[in-house]
Amino acid sequence: MRTLKIATFNINGIRSRLPALLKWLSREEPEIVCLQELKAADDVFPVGAIRAVGYEAVWHGQKAWNGVAILARGVEPLLSRRGLPDDPSPEQSRYIEAVVGGVIVGCLYLPNGNPQPGPKFDYKLAWFNRLIAHADTLLKAGHPVVLAGDYNVVPTDADIYNPRSWKNDALLQPETRECYQRLLNRGWSDALDSLYPDQRIYTFWDYFRQHWQTNSGLRIDHLLLSPTLAERLGGGGVDLWVRDEPKASDHAPTWITLSI
Repeated sequence: MRTLKIATFNINGIRSRLPALLKWLSREEPEIVCLQELKAADDVFPVGAIRAVGYEAVWHGQKAWNGVAILARGVEPLLSRRGLPDDPSPEQSRYIEAVVGGVIVGCLYLPNGNPQPGPKFDYKLAWFNRLIAHADTLLKAGHPVVLAGDYNVVPTDADIYNPRSWKNDALLQPETRECYQRLLNRGWSDALDSLYPDQRIYTFWDYFRQHWQTNSGLRIDHLLLSPTLAERLGGGGVDLWVRDEPKASDHAPTWITLSI
């Protein structure tokens, strides 16, 4: 068996944070990386710089907003899907899927949904339901799958520093949490929660009110595993040092290891 390290990272603008991304890739060397919020059109994705540090990539960009990518160290990801099936807003680049080393990797950037209630929250829930339907299809096929990305969901009150101050936010609404729980009920495993059920793990700290400095964080970046992969989960964590770098993203890379 070999150890496969898979990470997810909301880069919050790949062109402006490219040096930090390359530094992290060179230092931590994950085999597979899911990136979100590229904020770059397809034709300006920095594939040359990424290849220079040993990674191949597939991506689904969008000018100024959204955007997702899958990187693989030393191998070419085999692209299987851009966008979810039957997406009525395909111009929003929020999902990409590829096969890497025998594992199906779905990289997603779920809509934020604020302000709620309203059309943006309705869109979030509709998109979430399409994700659940596609995830069901992946499970039925029986292949090893990881669905990784920025879900914009705080699953429980234990996944946020202070739920009261975010009580009206779309990330904590009962409907949002119910969608996430439906994924788990269907057989997906929340990798970090499985590893650290009694610890507070954060992956996001906003830029306001000294939230990083006071560790006032949220856990919204998740890696969900199909049953065959959940059995192979070894370890995981959050690369906090990346969030402490100059001009950092408001997210930190979140990773797991699997025995394949």
